[in-house]
Amino acid sequence: MYFAALLARNEDGWQASEPDLDDVETLGDLSDLARQASAEEETVLVFIEQEDAWFGVVRVDGEEDPRIYVSDAAAAARSSYGEILLTDELLGRDPEDLEDLVDLDGTEDGDTSDDDPEADAGLMDDPVPVGPLGDADILTDLGLSRKELLALSGDGALTGEALGEIAEAIGCADVLEAVR
Repeated sequence: MYFAALLARNEDGWQASEPDLDDVETLGDLSDLARQASAEEETVLVFIEQEDAWFGVVRVDGEEDPRIYVSDAAAAARSSYGEILLTDELLGRDPEDLEDLVDLDGTEDGDTSDDDPEADAGLMDDPVPVGPLGDADILTDLGLSRKELLALSGDGALTGEALGEIAEAIGCADVLEAVR
């Protein structure tokens, strides 16, 4: 079970809504959805959580590239919404390097037969790190320090409580609770 909220900051404070993520397939789609939530080029946060397994925060400031923080990258990698947040850039992968590993016929370099499929297993599978990943300073200017955000991502932190604590620290707990 997922929970998602868009939190748009404007001159009157924060406004929250529950977005429909059915048509969101990429980080670009999610960023566009966030930008539509703000009439001005104000800050918009997207909170996503999956059943106390992980949470993610995406921050969109106008037309700037989105900033991303994920509490547990390995857990997020096992979910469809988590995969949207775990971009090659965030994971430190160069998409061109991945393309170089695949020949035009779709086989990996040097792979000429299917006799030993395990021999080539893992060539393209970079492990996703366990634990927090991304911009831990994503909310610093809004009132939540890097140290506090990382503490909310630590072992034993309940995701639902973590998002509530984040919302409390940045001054939007009431509006988040209204859409929860």
